[in-house]
Amino acid sequence: MNPRAVYYEGNHTFRLGPGEEVAPGPGDVRLDVAFCGVCGTDVHIAHGAMDHRVQVPQVIGHEMSGTVAELGDGVEGFSVGEAVVVRPLDSRGETSADRGFSHISRNLKFLGIDTPGAFQQSWTVPAFTLHRLPQGIDLQLAALTEPLAVACHDVRRAGLTAGETVIVLGGGPIGLLISLVARHDAASVLIGEINPERIAFAQSLGFDAGPAPEVGDGADVVFEVSGAPAAALAMTELAAVRGRIVLVAIYPEPPPVRLFDFFWKELELRGARVYEPEDYERAIELVASGALPLERLITKVEPLERLPAVFEELARGTQGVKILVDCGA
Repeated sequence: MNPRAVYYEGNHTFRLGPGEEVAPGPGDVRLDVAFCGVCGTDVHIAHGAMDHRVQVPQVIGHEMSGTVAELGDGVEGFSVGEAVVVRPLDSRGETSADRGFSHISRNLKFLGIDTPGAFQQSWTVPAFTLHRLPQGIDLQLAALTEPLAVACHDVRRAGLTAGETVIVLGGGPIGLLISLVARHDAASVLIGEINPERIAFAQSLGFDAGPAPEVGDGADVVFEVSGAPAAALAMTELAAVRGRIVLVAIYPEPPPVRLFDFFWKELELRGARVYEPEDYERAIELVASGALPLERLITKVEPLERLPAVFEELARGTQGVKILVDCGA
């Protein structure tokens, strides 16, 4: 059976069509994709916000799990049939100016945005992007590794320690994952969110959630995940003296920020972008351990041929946490 793929064609349009089994070159691996999650970035692409990076028509998607189907010359350490996930960063354009931080290098290419992605049945990628999964792991849950690695990186950037208080501004998928990881690390977590459905879902996971989170003398760590200008204003007020603010959200335009609070309370602002290999390994450990209720975050699983309709439904405002696409069905 010939593989299938879904192509973004610009102008909010997606098309199911024939895929291609691209033979892996030296250092590459061809994968059979099992599941791929629909990410907020994919929705931005669908809205046309990233047409300057996506080469239309193109397969997108990067939150995946799958198995090794074919090895290119020189690839060692993997075997056909092994379950893997892809850390979708190609840093081969790294320069000395990047100071060794390859995950944020200036010429970084993101697989599924700058190059073809995982909303297809057969996907060929550089072998250095692979992380091996433990035997017997649930491949649906493993497809959450990429966004969970984002959360692991954010918490690590915060320097969070047990017993600290945390406020997470934004109760979407990444905000929830940050909250789950922080709580797993023995922090006390509150979630700031204005959407009633998201508030109710966060509360069902055991979190104190609402539109006006507040911690006595302030939070040790504030994660700004929402991207809302009101949150950028609030984050400094919510932080305790010498608190840390971790900026996770992407702000295309400069928002108002109370810089006086940084002086008055000696606050720190830390950026957090994507992830490093150790964040992926920790995410895989958390998935395999069952320590987090990740299955609760999966709203539904759709077959690959339904993906164009899924993007149409999301454009109409369909609510949910994480939609997975079954690419192998």
